[in-house]
Amino acid sequence: MGIRIEAEVSFPANNEVERVLGMAETVGEPVTVTFEWEGGRPLLHGVLVPAATLALWEHWAPTAYPAGDRAEGPELAHPEEFGPFTLFRRRVGGRTAVARDGSVVAELLDPAEAHWLEEQARNVRQGFMDPKQRAAFEDFLARQAARGEQ
Repeated sequence: MGIRIEAEVSFPANNEVERVLGMAETVGEPVTVTFEWEGGRPLLHGVLVPAATLALWEHWAPTAYPAGDRAEGPELAHPEEFGPFTLFRRRVGGRTAVARDGSVVAELLDPAEAHWLEEQARNVRQGFMDPKQRAAFEDFLARQAARGEQ
């Protein structure tokens, strides 16, 4: 059972965004966030996934998330800085990388993509046996009586 955290930041000031980004890094679990920006910028809904968790999901997920109509994102903008964190928005795929001190610590994903990746990774990982476990299971099966002999 994992931790489920949801955060909403209205008209985010640097320290509010910094706290949410730091929370995702510290907890080590995905954090669902909603950013309500000043100046009429649209709401941003996403899931902040710690880099290590995302690497694990992407390792086990058998294929990449189908991009659909999200292949090309908005025009490039300068990276946004919030305290020690810098957000780098990718045009392709719509992800935003969160870096601190030159290292990516989390990525902001579309909620549907985060859910899909987590499900795919869980399904594949549950069906995987490491080589020692597979050898033991094959040995166990070899020692079983044939179906007609039972």
